[in-house]
Amino acid sequence: NMKLDELKLEVDYFKFEDSLYQKLQATPLKNPKLVSFNPKACDLINLDYDECKTEDFTNFLNGTKVLNGSVPYSMVYAGHQFGYFVPQLGDGRAINLGSINGWHLQTKGSGLTKYSRQGDGRAVLRSSIREYIMSEAMHALGIPTTRALAIIDSDSFAHREWEQESCAIVLRISSSWVRIGTFEYFARTKNAVENLSKLADYVIEQSYPHLKNEESKYEKMFYEMADRSAELLALWQVYGFQHGVMNTDNFSMAGLTIDYGPFAFMDYFEKNSICNHTDMEGRYAYNNQPYVARWNLFVLINALKKICDIEKLENHMRSYIVKHKKYYFELMSKRVGLEASKDKDANLHLILELLGALEASKMDYNVFFYRLTNLKSFDDLSSILDIAVFQEPLKKWFESYKKVCNEQNSSFEERFEIMKKVNPKYVIKNYMLQEAIENAHEGDYSMVDDLLQIAQNPFDAHPNFERFANPTPMKYANIKLSCSS
Repeated sequence: NMKLDELKLEVDYFKFEDSLYQKLQATPLKNPKLVSFNPKACDLINLDYDECKTEDFTNFLNGTKVLNGSVPYSMVYAGHQFGYFVPQLGDGRAINLGSINGWHLQTKGSGLTKYSRQGDGRAVLRSSIREYIMSEAMHALGIPTTRALAIIDSDSFAHREWEQESCAIVLRISSSWVRIGTFEYFARTKNAVENLSKLADYVIEQSYPHLKNEESKYEKMFYEMADRSAELLALWQVYGFQHGVMNTDNFSMAGLTIDYGPFAFMDYFEKNSICNHTDMEGRYAYNNQPYVARWNLFVLINALKKICDIEKLENHMRSYIVKHKKYYFELMSKRVGLEASKDKDANLHLILELLGALEASKMDYNVFFYRLTNLKSFDDLSSILDIAVFQEPLKKWFESYKKVCNEQNSSFEERFEIMKKVNPKYVIKNYMLQEAIENAHEGDYSMVDDLLQIAQNPFDAHPNFERFANPTPMKYANIKLSCSS
């Protein structure tokens, strides 16, 4: 593995017109200090772990050390925010450094750019810790996502909500930072056809390289991106993940989870749960997410109309919700230990009944599946029923479940084998992150590393953190968060 000074970054964005990005240097934070680094992300860019403990590395995150080949820049994009079009957004607090091994490095919280609008260009420690841990938690559950390399804290402060909070920078890495909003912006430029074609070629090179020499490659890029999105949203729904702000500028062309803000892994199950307190109408409520994704894809179709046959794209979207539901039910069947293919109708009814029962019983969503995985007999359901606020709906569901298991000749052992791969012991919830954040505000960063370990190994035992495998304490359950979180 390499030293920091041996890493060579490549910058490939300057093939676009120079009105489509801004070259700039970061505005450094005062007295930066390392909070945590992520060895698994170091492996992706061949960086020696020991390098992360050096002052040079902290300076690299802070922007005062620029690596070989790096020419820092911010990207412009547009986007629909809560359904309303905003013609110019962009990296208002993020700076792209270049790429290694196909991983594009970006620091978030690096100061003002020309796209900051009313913002201050900063990220606070709270939101940075949340993004750092969550990127890795999602990846470990098999949910496509951007990743995180490291995080620094500082003696600089920014004003958020009601108080001053310390500023931080998180170094994010991704195979692509292009969003639907990037296409929306390029589609409105003077040389739209040329700019859109170049951008589509760029996305194909980064995320769909097998399409490079195909005919109708731009249409095919859209089909694959739409299919990836259908699958991504199924994974979000299956694990109870809520993004909170699915604006088109937060929607990745590579089919990744991107831009972590007021997200939440659901505590007790509530299908209309809203985790973002600015989302007055519930546009981004849990149950609505697949439909918002579909809406976003139609915005993309509109942006591609100068370079694609949009009738073909619209035709492709006809099967979008069907595909999404198919992925969702296959995965949910596994979460209850059944083979999706055995009896689709029975499984479908069972899962729909389960969702109703989980909601009516006020049951912690992911803890339910972990305890179901380890259930040894139907005679003793106390490990599950004891953590439900109301037991009757689940008792009733278990009668249906037992019946379906018998009909499919499914044993506890067989179900355990299926479930142990998809039902983690630990899912990172907001109250856990909050504890790490409060400690970090006091200058103790150790819990950030602890949560990173749990996030990256969610199926392991972690005996010291057994309490995190229990339901979320009610006083912290399903609270709404702000965009600055």
